[in-house]
Amino acid sequence: MDDDKRGIRLLGEARRSRMLEWLREEGSARVSILAQAFAVSEVTVRQDLQKLEAEGHIVREHGGAYLRSVPQQVRSMALADRGHRSAKQRIGQAAANLVTDGEALIIDSGSTTTEVATHLLGKRDITVITNALNIALMLGAEPGFDVHMTGGHFKAPTLSLSGERSADYFRDLFAQKLFLATGAIDLAVGLTYPSISDITIKRAMIESAEHTYLVADSSKIGRRSFCVLGGLQLINTLITDSDINNETRAAIEAIGVEVLVA
Repeated sequence: MDDDKRGIRLLGEARRSRMLEWLREEGSARVSILAQAFAVSEVTVRQDLQKLEAEGHIVREHGGAYLRSVPQQVRSMALADRGHRSAKQRIGQAAANLVTDGEALIIDSGSTTTEVATHLLGKRDITVITNALNIALMLGAEPGFDVHMTGGHFKAPTLSLSGERSADYFRDLFAQKLFLATGAIDLAVGLTYPSISDITIKRAMIESAEHTYLVADSSKIGRRSFCVLGGLQLINTLITDSDINNETRAAIEAIGVEVLVA
């Protein structure tokens, strides 16, 4: 295979990987939306979706596709397991240890933020504002927790609500702490996510919080996803695991972000 054809093949693989990342975040997508987002033709998108379906990741339907695992996942109210569970549990415990009784918290959706919520059990007089259905169900019936949910568009894979209406919920709200999730962390461009729909609500969360804690395992550092939220200056503290290397930690701290290792 010559270099030109090899380059095209790798470009296609990278694009399909990003499409699958998008679908794992959104649950479904229309061909027209994917074509616009990835700046390719609808014919190319359909070919990409055919390959993703053949690999067992998705199910195609008229005009689009949806993630194969979504129906069972929603019925069981479970987030997809994407690994690094032990690190996420340690991060969740470290984050929960920073919470004192009587505080108001914003908790973003995600697997690591779910671990934060799990380790909050036993706290008292805590107000929680979240866009995550699984977190609301976990904490909503617990004594000592006053749970509020945003409105918005339901995203099945993340069991969350997003979009402009979710963001509007945070107007005139204030919380002492925000526990924020991310798709990937790139030292040059900052926080990035698989889909556009989350960007607005995450910005609103940050604006409503006195202190923003980014909870992310070290496997997300040095990667870049599809949509940019903004630079690392948006956060105050990164809580991560011990696999972060010293050079990366120093670079993050040089930006002015505190790094806590769980």
